[in-house]
Amino acid sequence: MQTRHLLKTLPLLIAAGFASSAFAADIKLGAAEALTGPAAKYGIAIKNGFTLAADEINAKGGVNGNKIALVMEDEQGKKEEAINVFKKLIFQDKVLLVFGPTLSNSAFAADPIANAAKVVAFGTSNTAEGITNMGPWTFRNSVMEADVLPVTVKAAVKHFGLKKVAVIYGNDDAFTKNGYDVFKTTLEQQKIPVTDTETYAKGDVDFKAQLTKIKATNPDAIVCSCLAEEAANIILQTRALGMKQPFIGGNGLNSPKLFEIAKDAGDNTVMGSPWSPENTAPANKAFMSAYHAKFNADPDQFAAQAYDAMYIVADALKNVKLSGDLAKDRQALRDALPKVSIDGATGKFRFRQAAAKDGKPAGFDADQEAIVNIAKGGKFVILK
Repeated sequence: MQTRHLLKTLPLLIAAGFASSAFAADIKLGAAEALTGPAAKYGIAIKNGFTLAADEINAKGGVNGNKIALVMEDEQGKKEEAINVFKKLIFQDKVLLVFGPTLSNSAFAADPIANAAKVVAFGTSNTAEGITNMGPWTFRNSVMEADVLPVTVKAAVKHFGLKKVAVIYGNDDAFTKNGYDVFKTTLEQQKIPVTDTETYAKGDVDFKAQLTKIKATNPDAIVCSCLAEEAANIILQTRALGMKQPFIGGNGLNSPKLFEIAKDAGDNTVMGSPWSPENTAPANKAFMSAYHAKFNADPDQFAAQAYDAMYIVADALKNVKLSGDLAKDRQALRDALPKVSIDGATGKFRFRQAAAKDGKPAGFDADQEAIVNIAKGGKFVILK
């Protein structure tokens, strides 16, 4: 009798099991980040931020009972690889959304693919102007240099009593070129004369010729629109030339790599960012503690922005009833994202829609305040 009863109830048990597993599905989110190559100093921190947040969310039951499954791909900081990885994540892996890519250069190449496929491309480290003008499916929680650099320059001018500056920037990268454009406009608006402007190309390691020219003009400070590694070498080489001027930079300098190379020579470098390790808000303290416990390292701005981005998406997904129809679910997520407002590791965050360009609908930028930092003793502290 027991055997006969079991045979009768077995189909019901199996059906119940299938129903249960179908209810708790994975939410596949793609991430295209530079995990190898020169930009890996940013990409690995970003990957860690995503991983930490996803693990925390899943440990608390996921989103509406569904677990986040992160599909990570290495785009190597290269435009062509970013394009390939976006295509793989969108069309082969069929993810709901794509985070990345790491660099603005790569975003300009890959984001149009996401917009054409009607999939959200969510940048956590792209700050160049024009990123969100590529279409209404492009989002970012990385604050534009256009919002940060004017605040940074004003604070540096006041702190050091600056009267004139020189400028050096990388002229073959979207991020550093855009940073230069913003610095140029900002310096003009704030009526700070520029004694000399020098450029370099990606991969350069010897900047003595440019710095010798800058030295001859005797500026009060050096404005550097650079990524961390080049900035660190430029700082070291100015000190070798006997130059003691402070540096002013964008968030590309906000990396432990700067101090690994430049060490204390980086002191008095001023940089603006939406995140600071000195922010004592509970959300940031919890993030920093959890990050250190998981990775045995201190987080940086890029890890914090990725961490917050995952929570922003999770918050949006709470208001999305997933149907299993990928196109409808992608649209529903895109429609839910602009309504999100959180208080995360980087502080209070919300989106603002970018201005339309050439009559085309635009995506959404970060609406967030900048924190101005200064390097002291081989680390950034809040400039007061």
